[in-house]
Amino acid sequence: MPDGPGIVDRLTARLLKTPWLMRMPIPLYRHGFGWIFGPRLIMIEHLGRVSHEPRYVVVEVVERERNVIRVASGFGEKSQWYRNLRANEVAYLSTGRARRVRADVRLLDRTESNAVLSRYAVAHPTAWRHLSAAMDVAAGGDAHLPIVEFTSPRPH
Repeated sequence: MPDGPGIVDRLTARLLKTPWLMRMPIPLYRHGFGWIFGPRLIMIEHLGRVSHEPRYVVVEVVERERNVIRVASGFGEKSQWYRNLRANEVAYLSTGRARRVRADVRLLDRTESNAVLSRYAVAHPTAWRHLSAAMDVAAGGDAHLPIVEFTSPRPH
């Protein structure tokens, strides 16, 4: 087996860095067709940390429990959506037929993130092998993938 990322991983990294391609699902989610993508993808509506304008990103769900959804920031802590959530913790989720559901945001620390990613690697070994290799290529080295946890809002 060759060392390092393969052609598929390098191609995936390049595609993930193509903004127009990554934004293609957003209009479908916004118009109620997010169910087409199944339960493994989710659209996050967040607020710009400077503009306070709505922003959107579609990402893969890495773990789901009752009332809890966890996603990885594939480009690490420098992802704009991750930085926006860190700044203002405002999120609305659209997945399946659920649209714009308010969610509380928690950024997991490195230890918690690694535990979630270890469980993902066991559940989806092929996807993990390619995802982690593609993220390493995109990050220019060993990528840290922080996990964001979304839960139902707590009553005040």
